[in-house]
Amino acid sequence: MNDKFKYVKLNYLEELSNGSNEFIIEIINIFIQQVPGFIINMNKFLKDGNYESLSREAHTAKSSALIFNLEGTAEVLKNIELTAHENNKDAIPDLIKKADTGLTMACRELTAYLEEVT
Repeated sequence: MNDKFKYVKLNYLEELSNGSNEFIIEIINIFIQQVPGFIINMNKFLKDGNYESLSREAHTAKSSALIFNLEGTAEVLKNIELTAHENNKDAIPDLIKKADTGLTMACRELTAYLEEVT
């Protein structure tokens, strides 16, 4: 299945797992559960003007995305993090939409992977 991924790569996670499929499955499930919260929180923090929390949430989401080598999405999340520090609210909504798309597509692939291996 790994060669069928368009968005995610499991090589870093496989390295971390020391061959434990249970570990891989657990981390994938955690990621899938976290993603909706990341998006909800980033939108809420933006709406509330809480740029410090928005920056922290983007940073946390970026770290999670990098576990799956979502480099493009991680770069978008980094931009949200930095832009929030600058209080540049005009650029953030489109960045959040891009991050949402990337994270959602990754979750779809990971869900399909879980259906194959469990």
